[in-house]
Amino acid sequence: MTPFSTLVAAIALSTDGYTVTLPDDWLQGRTAYGGLSAALCYEAASRAFTDLPPLRSAQFCFIGPAGGTVTIVPTILRQGRSTVFVSVDLMAESGLAARALLSFGAARESAFDYSDLAMPAVAAPEQCESFFGGRPGPSFAKHFDSRLAGGFRPITGAPEPDMLLWLRHFDEATPNDLTALIALADAAPPAAMTQFTTPAPISTMTWSIDMLAPAPADDSGWRLMRTTAESTMAGYSAQAMMIWGPGGEPLMVARQNVAIFA
Repeated sequence: MTPFSTLVAAIALSTDGYTVTLPDDWLQGRTAYGGLSAALCYEAASRAFTDLPPLRSAQFCFIGPAGGTVTIVPTILRQGRSTVFVSVDLMAESGLAARALLSFGAARESAFDYSDLAMPAVAAPEQCESFFGGRPGPSFAKHFDSRLAGGFRPITGAPEPDMLLWLRHFDEATPNDLTALIALADAAPPAAMTQFTTPAPISTMTWSIDMLAPAPADDSGWRLMRTTAESTMAGYSAQAMMIWGPGGEPLMVARQNVAIFA
């Protein structure tokens, strides 16, 4: 398998932007899973424009399959005194595979400091069972250590579409940076799959993330994710996602729209 750190290091500057070849072990079917495409978009933008302030928000549309050699093209849309908006296109051999809109913003003094995003009380990762429970997962999932911390596993006919899991990269050379966090944040199956009783195809259409705090750089790498399908109807699921650091600090809130072929 190709470690995540090796894959990121292989991103090369080209005449059109940045290029990298996606190994089969990072695919979900015939395409890279959405978190990898999103992470590559962010990584290319941060390399192209080295003086960007911190990422505050991002929106990703997954338009077509991303496989083989891909080209990533970041473009600054607008740069102000404290904010920068960057568009990133990820092009595959068959055409546009993903489009990202990244919003960066410098911190400013504020009279307000409020959060109502307490981490659920769960067992430590070492005390939790393997998330897939011995069942085969998608190819890319083999790169992540995933433990079931609450809720339900996929394809169990669950009464509620909710799951809690601990996640971290298996690759010990992967830094605890934002590129790694974005890749990790989409490593779980859609929550709607907990209500499946038989396997069926799914496809993430859009993903939006809001960054709340930088990822801790010197911790164990574990992140707790909660993902809940709030609505599943007409072949689509709307789900809410939340990620905390191991100390309970909220790192990211996110939403996904997922096409369901069941």
